Amino acid sequence: MNIFTLKDFSTEEINQILDEAEEFKNGKKVDFKGQKVVANLFFEPSTRTHYSFDKAAYNLGCRTQNFEAANSSVQKGETLYDTVKFFESIGCDAVVIRHPKENYYEDLIERIKIPVVSGGDGTGNHPSQSLLDLMTIREEFGHFEGLKIVIVGDIVHSRVAHSNYEIMQRLGMEVYTSGPREFEEAGYNYVDFDKILPEVDIVMLLRVQHERHHDLMRLTTDEYHQMFGLNQKRVDKMKEGAIIMHPAPFNRNVEIADEIVECAQSRIFRQMENGVFVRMALLNRVLTND
Repeated sequence: MNIFTLKDFSTEEINQILDEAEEFKNGKKVDFKGQKVVANLFFEPSTRTHYSFDKAAYNLGCRTQNFEAANSSVQKGETLYDTVKFFESIGCDAVVIRHPKENYYEDLIERIKIPVVSGGDGTGNHPSQSLLDLMTIREEFGHFEGLKIVIVGDIVHSRVAHSNYEIMQRLGMEVYTSGPREFEEAGYNYVDFDKILPEVDIVMLLRVQHERHHDLMRLTTDEYHQMFGLNQKRVDKMKEGAIIMHPAPFNRNVEIADEIVECAQSRIFRQMENGVFVRMALLNRVLTND
């Protein structure tokens, strides 16, 4: 079993994964007693995804091998396939891969025997992030149907936005996007941020992904914060019970004001906490082929 995109899973399966993640959060134990090895292959910088997968494997009693592309034979021209095949050959039981190429896994599907869990593919998909977002939302509201969310920021370059837009709609949520028009994704439900703000249950903020841009952003950071940043004035306009989310890393005082990061409505660090339990559920699923 591989986990590349949530499009491969039914809504029933999504809820089953979330159920197990909640069970892990509530104390469920699985111990592979060091008999399983998970390799973390990150070809892009990562803090939360990388180290929460590492912690998830540790919590499951797995050993881990952490790969650094900068210090590997990738620098000598080795292909992704040959790198993954090496980890398969030395007996790893699963690999977690983040790669800048969208749909990188298409080169591996028929050629690699061990399970692959995607930690993000370019601007394509980020399944584990979407699942931890869903877990956080379900904890807060108890359901998905009818909830309204606005995702604000660099939509077109965001694998988080792409994953969440698809699965949240499929689960019955009303999904809106906002941000600079130059970052708008064709076909998405684009709205004015300030107009939709009082109506939504969830405000999800995204950073501007400068590393994926070919041209400079036309707005300065101060202009961006003024037009699309979540500050106290905008928080005061949110409906009662609404929450704030962000996949992180966040840029304080750009897409979110410094004082809002840990305000009462923020669930940003709850998302990070839930990331470990979601990734435990994913690793347990692929390691047991359940």
